[in-house]
Amino acid sequence: MLGAIIGDMVGSQYDFNPIKTKKFNAFNPNNKMTDDSYLTIAVAKVLLKHYPIKYTQKELEKIQKDLTNEFVLTFKNHPFVGYGDLFVRWCLNPDRKPYNSFGNGSAMRISSVGWIANSEEEVKILSKTVSEITHNHKEGLKGAEAVALCVYLARKGYSKKEIRDRMINDYYPEIKELDLKGKKTSFLNPFAYDGESDTAFGNIFNMAYGY
Repeated sequence: MLGAIIGDMVGSQYDFNPIKTKKFNAFNPNNKMTDDSYLTIAVAKVLLKHYPIKYTQKELEKIQKDLTNEFVLTFKNHPFVGYGDLFVRWCLNPDRKPYNSFGNGSAMRISSVGWIANSEEEVKILSKTVSEITHNHKEGLKGAEAVALCVYLARKGYSKKEIRDRMINDYYPEIKELDLKGKKTSFLNPFAYDGESDTAFGNIFNMAYGY
């Protein structure tokens, strides 16, 4: 999970000022943790609390309840770290119903699922469980599942090409043109690609290369 946090911090200076280049200062003194890191930690904390996980409906609902409470507590303890408006409203609303988001927030915080799951089926179940409390739109769920699966596959020793092919075939054919040649290029890709996938790519980079 260090990769998620490092990616988040390096990308924090570009959240509202995205770049389209691989030439930038990764070690900027203004780098900081954002909501992506804090919510990544929240997800991991809840999943570890329930580990080893029993994949029953009752247990999964308990995970969702505990994660909802942990998200709200995280927001209260760290209120000014870049949360989206919909997430803020969700935290402040006692009902806390999912808001059909198709944004990337669910994918940014998903890395611990790839670490904890013991099969691809468990990746998919856990990813949906922790994501749908806010991101219940099919695209929000797909993004989280794709990133969690990348982390899981890298953890299991799949090659970059094998992981890339799975993503192209099963999730996102549009990433076919991404350059994966070399460690430095792989790390810089998310910043040059869209400036919004730093934390998610950091997860995968961590598993593929280590730190």
